[in-house]
Amino acid sequence: INSGVIVMDYGKDVVNAGGLKDTLNNYEQYPNFVQGNQKINPDSLVFNTKSKKALIFNSRTEQQGGTVIANKTKRVNDSVYFISNGKFTTSENLDDPEYYILMKKAKVVPNKKIVTGFANMYIYDVPTPVAVPFAYFPLTNKRTSGVIFPTFGQASENLGFSLQNGGYYLALSDYYDMTFTGDMYTNGSYGVRIDNAYALKYKFRGRFNFRYENLINGERGFPDYSRRNIYNLQWSHSQDTKSNPSSRFSASVNLGSSTYYQNSVNQFNQSNFLNNTLASSVSYSKTFQGEPQVNLSLTATHSQNTQTQQINLSLPTFQGSIGRVFPFAPKSGTKKGIIDNINLQFNTRAENRIQTTDSLFFKKEMFDEAKIGARHSIPISTNFKVFKYLSLTAGTSLNETWTMKTVSKEYDVENNEVLTTENNNFDRFATYNFNSSLGTTLYGMYNFKNSKRDPKIQAIRHVLRPSVSYNINPSFDKFYDSYEVISADGITKEEIEYTKFENSIYGSPNKNFSSSMGLSLSNNIEAKVRDDNPNSKEDFKKIKLLNALNFSTSYNFAADSLKLSPVRISGGTTILNNKMNINFGGTLDPYALNSDNQRIDKLNIDNNGSLFRLTSANINTGYTLNNDVFKRKDKSKTEETAIEQSIQSGGRADDLFGKPQDFNDRKMNSRESLNKEEEQEAFNYSIPWSLRLAYAVNYSNSTRQNEISSHSLMFSGDVDLSPRWQVGVSSGYDLKQLDFTYTQLRFERDLLSWKMNFSWVPFGPRTSWNFFIGIKSSLLQDLKYDKRKMNDRQL
Repeated sequence: INSGVIVMDYGKDVVNAGGLKDTLNNYEQYPNFVQGNQKINPDSLVFNTKSKKALIFNSRTEQQGGTVIANKTKRVNDSVYFISNGKFTTSENLDDPEYYILMKKAKVVPNKKIVTGFANMYIYDVPTPVAVPFAYFPLTNKRTSGVIFPTFGQASENLGFSLQNGGYYLALSDYYDMTFTGDMYTNGSYGVRIDNAYALKYKFRGRFNFRYENLINGERGFPDYSRRNIYNLQWSHSQDTKSNPSSRFSASVNLGSSTYYQNSVNQFNQSNFLNNTLASSVSYSKTFQGEPQVNLSLTATHSQNTQTQQINLSLPTFQGSIGRVFPFAPKSGTKKGIIDNINLQFNTRAENRIQTTDSLFFKKEMFDEAKIGARHSIPISTNFKVFKYLSLTAGTSLNETWTMKTVSKEYDVENNEVLTTENNNFDRFATYNFNSSLGTTLYGMYNFKNSKRDPKIQAIRHVLRPSVSYNINPSFDKFYDSYEVISADGITKEEIEYTKFENSIYGSPNKNFSSSMGLSLSNNIEAKVRDDNPNSKEDFKKIKLLNALNFSTSYNFAADSLKLSPVRISGGTTILNNKMNINFGGTLDPYALNSDNQRIDKLNIDNNGSLFRLTSANINTGYTLNNDVFKRKDKSKTEETAIEQSIQSGGRADDLFGKPQDFNDRKMNSRESLNKEEEQEAFNYSIPWSLRLAYAVNYSNSTRQNEISSHSLMFSGDVDLSPRWQVGVSSGYDLKQLDFTYTQLRFERDLLSWKMNFSWVPFGPRTSWNFFIGIKSSLLQDLKYDKRKMNDRQL
């Protein structure tokens, strides 16, 4: 006991402790009482040195994120004590807490539990109707299993009332946990979810989620009655690079019903309903060190279009490679010349490719059309300098393709149709090609600085990388057969060529000989600017004026017509202190169109047109800006978790499609309280804000349609109206359809120990709103009010 006054009565074995009065008659030097691991700061206390019991008056005790304030406390020992007229709160202001739970009588077992009789919630000393005849508060420093209380509300007019997100949490070990939650609706619909996470330090970590919903629309016996089962499975696994540098296993899985995000009535991420694709990948790779190095990998992939419900699977894909070998290189010294730089390697790839639909997924019928094949390649190349400044690369590639299915075709005269027969047998074909390229790098510099003046722009540097390539692809017509088609008059015959390898997953052997030359030119422009910032360590800084400006085309000498390929242009740059990215591209076609809008072997300039026809163009840009006070801070763990879940579900890393909205999940949505410095500087407060813009436009004119195929502007912003008020919006405008895209309005209020959120989608197929107010502390997170209006489900 440390105290201003301590009175020890040895006759009664009692110690009394209290505070001292100062010159203004105010008490100070209150007692500081420590018993075991418990510390208490009361006004006064009486302690029996023999029984180790104590009576404590007006005490404050911290208990795992909360504080117990008691008028009178009886401590039985260092592990159990009883209180009378006690208050339990998570508020930081203990002199005037914004809320507390008044406990008439309670038993406290530190680090274990608080058991009370009648308990009533008070908000600023005003009693509320929230009261219970008894209560139990678990107190622990470790994860423990327990019940997750559901949220009661009305989901929609079709579903009726609901109990959502209720279940049980299992803390199985320090390395593995599992959460079971579910939903129940009065119309008979229900949903279940399993979520578990696992981690082993310096080894691996991962997460597995499975969500299933049974949705009922209408009443049984009526024409509008329907039932639909939707599900979604997610699995992420990452391996620590230090655990095994030579082998690695990773997984990123997101598969399920194509309509899951569109029809789910309990979506974690509102933004994911805009996803058009689901993708998965599970891979294992192994590296065998040595000379040469051998790399092996086994991968299973999945891609799913949620609009067409088309699913493409690779179960699995095997890849192997042997590192580059220089058979003629000297044993010591550098490699010089053509012979020394000759190198070769070996690559192989085998794949089992499946294409199916939602209705056949996970059924045996999906394997009926599976395609199995393999390709082996041996690239051989060399490189050397020409005229000191030119770099020449030449090589060849030997390829062999295996397939497990071939086709044979014949013409049925009686039925006037072509009969195609699939043969399940092994076959192979070998091809080869030749390639070469010649390139260099040119530097241009223009200096603005001279002896008389020191301009802001010191110099501009222009880097050009021209390249010329030449490729030969021989004809392998020996792999082609033919069949005769007899016309209706029975006299005219037409011979149609085909290859039995046309269904090979790695393509067919080349039938037409090609000899083509490719031309490309890339540009990069930078400026050297004087840095006038006195805090900068450098006198100058580099600014990119043009990150890239690329031109490419080719000319096929062996083609019968249309020998010149369209000129493709692409480029990009960043401006406004690297906050705005601009990317653009286009295609210029030198050939003219006929009256049927088909390309003809006639230059456009010879057809009374311009030198090139602009057939397509695109521009997209993104811009992020904020005021000087609203600095972009590192994302908190809660934000990172929400973003990770959104990306794994196929969403965006930004909030242009809306922010994750699940106010009941404290892991995903919890703003940090403002610190004291921010509160003290309220008189000098400037409104923080941020704005994110994304603009995209695409132009199409391949067949004289001359139209803007897509034109949109997306934006998202947040404004802190005060230190504890934040509003935000995510929306967009389709400049072609002249209509707003998915729009979400967000309002958030920090109520000290409480938190209030309101999210509203005012129009569109996802019209909904959600209001939430609850205590921030995880200890009392079930003290909340949640009201939502979901959109009407569309089946």
